[in-house]
Amino acid sequence: MDSKQIGELLARLRKERGMTQNQVAEALHVSPQAVSKWERGKGCPDISLLPALSSIFGVALRRLLMGDLAPEKTEVGNMRRLKFYVCPDCGNILTATGGGEIHCCGRKLEPLQARPADEAHTATVREIEEDWYVTFSHPMEKDHYFRFAAYVATERVLLVRLYPEQGGEFRIPQLRGGGKLYLCCSRDGLFEVKI
Repeated sequence: MDSKQIGELLARLRKERGMTQNQVAEALHVSPQAVSKWERGKGCPDISLLPALSSIFGVALRRLLMGDLAPEKTEVGNMRRLKFYVCPDCGNILTATGGGEIHCCGRKLEPLQARPADEAHTATVREIEEDWYVTFSHPMEKDHYFRFAAYVATERVLLVRLYPEQGGEFRIPQLRGGGKLYLCCSRDGLFEVKI
């Protein structure tokens, strides 16, 4: 940890927020002299204050400790790199095509790893009009069901949220360029179905 670099970052972030050293000190319940000391690189904030500083300035804790907000290596969003995340607490379904960390309900989420569909986690896909009509025989019970289905094409994603006690069918529009169908089981994880 470089106290000078961290201090420069704290001063920059404070000014971006249009705050005075007194306002930061009041928010943290410390003296304005302490804030001044940090910004001059003569010391670092106590570790117990770092989460509050992170919140006040809207910066990841890791970046505060590094004293650097240099941009991460840019990853162009590409649907072939799409990752799915499910929060174990609230059930939110999140997706990302680039790098970074995904958090929900105070937890860092790990991406689901897709496996080829097996006999218990597969679906039948038929073309009806200009849609895909998807049917499956997987249980849709309260403790074991498909959470979602996602059709991923080269240029977009269609995600369908599924619920317990729902029928084993849904329709989605066909997308040009082909794609992959993913089914997420609440108990067994993510499966890829070939179309």
